[in-house]
Amino acid sequence: MDKIVKTEEQWRQQLSQESFEITRHCSTERPFSGKYWNLHDKGVYRCICCGEALFDSDAKFDSGSGWPSFWQPREEESIEKTGDMSHGMVRTEISCRRCGAHLGHVFEDGPQPTGLRYCLNSAALQFEAES
Repeated sequence: MDKIVKTEEQWRQQLSQESFEITRHCSTERPFSGKYWNLHDKGVYRCICCGEALFDSDAKFDSGSGWPSFWQPREEESIEKTGDMSHGMVRTEISCRRCGAHLGHVFEDGPQPTGLRYCLNSAALQFEAES
């Protein structure tokens, strides 16, 4: 996988202020505020920074959290997991392996078959509807 590297200024020019803060500075959108938390259309969720296909709508579920949630990524190799001990919590951060964009976190309270909940920020994603 070819890595995409840009300067802060290049990312700032490409992204909205909200997407920039979330993907490049690990911010988080308020629950129930993102455009994809309640979207039920069929398609692919891509990284807003680089376009990498990350999650399929078939793996999306309603977690009640107010953020788009998935029980598995499209390809495990597209996601990078790192420990996150910010805000007094122990969590696992997930980011796009191709460009390093912060996407959200993964928790072990999801549905079967994985038991995982990939909890994402809508502002880190671009939805591509199935044609």
